[in-house]
Amino acid sequence: MADYFVHQSSFVDDGAVIGRGTKIWHFCHVMPGAVIGERCNLGQNVVVMPRTVIGNNVKIQNNVSIYEGVVLEDDVFCGPSCVFTNVINPRSHVSRKDEYLPTLVRRGASIGANATIICGSAIGEYAFVGAGAVVRGDVLPYALVLGVPARRVGWMCRCGVRLTVRGGAATCVSCGSQYREETGGLTPVAATG
Repeated sequence: MADYFVHQSSFVDDGAVIGRGTKIWHFCHVMPGAVIGERCNLGQNVVVMPRTVIGNNVKIQNNVSIYEGVVLEDDVFCGPSCVFTNVINPRSHVSRKDEYLPTLVRRGASIGANATIICGSAIGEYAFVGAGAVVRGDVLPYALVLGVPARRVGWMCRCGVRLTVRGGAATCVSCGSQYREETGGLTPVAATG
């Protein structure tokens, strides 16, 4: 007996690996060679292609396709109808399966509803891609990116609250985590004491 849940309207092909406690809801298709970690939640109408890797505790909302070449690390959130690509210049009549570019979404990152992630990008840990943004390159850890094309407009705490940086330092108003801004990036400050 499986130690994960699959709704009766969904298909999990032989050769897919699904972790304990994962829930796969209505009209999903998980293809052979896909690897899904523990305690994940796949909303309605999610497709997970072969040779994709999804970490633990990943939340994928309705209408998302995880295409070949996409890796989602632990604790990633994919908002409704967000889009991943895997080819830069697709044509129906030209096979480009040998040209797939990888996309890496690091631990704890969030991707907003209807955002598009162009292949070949890496989204840094705990970064936040706003709804409708189009990401055409790498996103720094903890960065908040918005717009078309996506641009960094601020920083986000690990807990998901926007930070205010003053004098190169920030303290989260929600959880109290502290950060230091330097050389174009944001770094958590280790707790002392």
